[in-house]
Amino acid sequence: MKNGKIVVGITHGDVNGVGYEVILKIFSEPAMLELCTPIIYGSPKVATYHRKALELTTNFVTIQKADEVVDGKLNLVDCLSEEVKIDFGQATAESGQAALKALERAMADYREGLFDVLVTAPINKAAIQCDGFHFPGHTEYIQERVGDGREALMILMNDVLRVALVTTHLPIREVAQAITKEVVMRKIRIFHEALRKDFNVEKPRIAVLALNPHAGDGGLLGMEEQDIIAPAIEEMSKEGIICIGPYPADGFFGNRAYEYFDGVLAMYHDQGLAPFKALSMAEGVNFTAGLPIVRTSPDHGTAYDIAGKGKADEASMRQAIYTALDVFRNRQRYEEAHANPLRKQYHERRDDSDKLKLNASEDK
Repeated sequence: MKNGKIVVGITHGDVNGVGYEVILKIFSEPAMLELCTPIIYGSPKVATYHRKALELTTNFVTIQKADEVVDGKLNLVDCLSEEVKIDFGQATAESGQAALKALERAMADYREGLFDVLVTAPINKAAIQCDGFHFPGHTEYIQERVGDGREALMILMNDVLRVALVTTHLPIREVAQAITKEVVMRKIRIFHEALRKDFNVEKPRIAVLALNPHAGDGGLLGMEEQDIIAPAIEEMSKEGIICIGPYPADGFFGNRAYEYFDGVLAMYHDQGLAPFKALSMAEGVNFTAGLPIVRTSPDHGTAYDIAGKGKADEASMRQAIYTALDVFRNRQRYEEAHANPLRKQYHERRDDSDKLKLNASEDK
């Protein structure tokens, strides 16, 4: 933290998309600099190009290392030594490499403790692929780089709905074979812990969706519900985790049943994200749970169709920053509340005993 403020690392994402636009729009508001100390991992030349093209006036200071961060300013660490050609709306190898270099620098700085939370602007998953990046997306990359052996869980969230995914960036034909009882149980445990630690929900209630239409219809449309999902739910219930299902996804969202739960576990990407994005409007956030790092991102992509036109809505990116700050504070509170509980209890009892002894001696 810097002067009591949380330091937020922000990677610039795909430079041909709307990343810089939403970042610069957000920090044109002086109040944002009172909430946190931001560090953009990117390029001052690229940022200046975007600022001029979009006719924005947001100022930033260029620093060489994150430990030079200036409180009260929008800081930018220069991660690119070479020129980058900007082609708004185009997926290019150059834009992919620019995104990767910012990510790599941010991961290295996080390892050194130079910022507290990470917010990632959108990348193009195809453009970024290379020898140094062979992942389906941000989540898997960050898990390998700074996960310390822990497993990530993708959660899409807004004020009324949190949707987590058992499988993420997989082709549909591979989804069913990737869903096992053990995997579902692991995801439920991670989700439960995140709801308690990251979102301050004391006794989370988790809804688990079915894989097949009509929850398999008694085996007629598939056996995964009977053989995998329901047994996993039963095991988790024995561990004291409140999880209910499997629910047919269409009826669950159509009836707004999610309003009765703290979180919803979907089996695959579009099953959870399609209804979420239909309901979230412009303020959805992607949160990576389960890892030591607090990482969020807006729930939209590079938005190539409007890149460079000044039309991008910064609400989701702003909410991603707010969420990262909230989760960081919630984790701090959780750790403080659960630090050495037995020792604390011992001291409390010892103090009570001393008071009793003192009172007894005074009575004499």
